[in-house]
Amino acid sequence: MGWISLILLKLVGWRVESDLPDTKKMVIIAAPHTSNWDLPYTLFTAFVLRMNIYWMGKEAIFKKPFRKLFMWLGGIPIDRSCANSIVSQSIEQFILRDRLALAIAPAGTRTKVSHWKTGFYHIAVGADVPIALGFLDYKRKISGFGPLIHPTGNLEADMERIRAFYKNITGKYPEKSTNSAKIKK
Repeated sequence: MGWISLILLKLVGWRVESDLPDTKKMVIIAAPHTSNWDLPYTLFTAFVLRMNIYWMGKEAIFKKPFRKLFMWLGGIPIDRSCANSIVSQSIEQFILRDRLALAIAPAGTRTKVSHWKTGFYHIAVGADVPIALGFLDYKRKISGFGPLIHPTGNLEADMERIRAFYKNITGKYPEKSTNSAKIKK
């Protein structure tokens, strides 16, 4: 699947800029998330890097005829109305597994939001795993990973580092991006 994904990315002018993060467990920030195209590009990138990722999506996209395909591709249907349950269940999965790469779009939606949800951060802290800064830069047609962030427990300080990385990353629809990675106070 990796070579097919590489060919598809090259055909549309994209390239994967980084190597696989050197860790067995991680929470991956999937940002910016502004388009339905983000999922295919993310999956192609994962296939090129030979990475098994799991990703969360709202329950509504897991309807027939796509449910089995999305689950096979690592999809985890979630009910976004119970955020605390998602955090604790995710932490439990990190505890139970030897390897887990969980991609989360902190904006929570493809539309513009005033702030990122912080569930990804709380999962990483609770599971004691690093945060991989995954990105899709539509302006440069590059996908990949930035540095690993090891959360300190100081949300404000860690988000400042994350904000700095995403400052120059452009989503498919820049007007929908929340690249500043603001957090709700």
